[in-house]
Amino acid sequence: MPAKRRVARPDDDREERPAELTATTASQAGLRHIVDLTAREAESVTLVEPVEDGWVVEVEVIEDRRIPSSGDILALYEADLDTEGNLLSYRRKGRYRRGTGDMPRER
Repeated sequence: MPAKRRVARPDDDREERPAELTATTASQAGLRHIVDLTAREAESVTLVEPVEDGWVVEVEVIEDRRIPSSGDILALYEADLDTEGNLLSYRRKGRYRRGTGDMPRER
């Protein structure tokens, strides 16, 4: 959960507000959300990008382990997060066999 910081108000009331996400904390939040939703093992975070109202995080997950590992089926998921790291939406962008080269990006 993001760290909280205190913000002083003119009327001396204090309100706790989450600190802004960095690329690192956004990637951790996106990774956690994707792993929780898919119940799959994450391979890596492949993209962390700030957008107007939050962050976009792409995570590569192992969908099916094979022997040898070059036969593993991987998938690329994209998570849209708000400025506090809450998940707004996610989608699977595609599946592919490990070692078949990079999946084309659609941005």
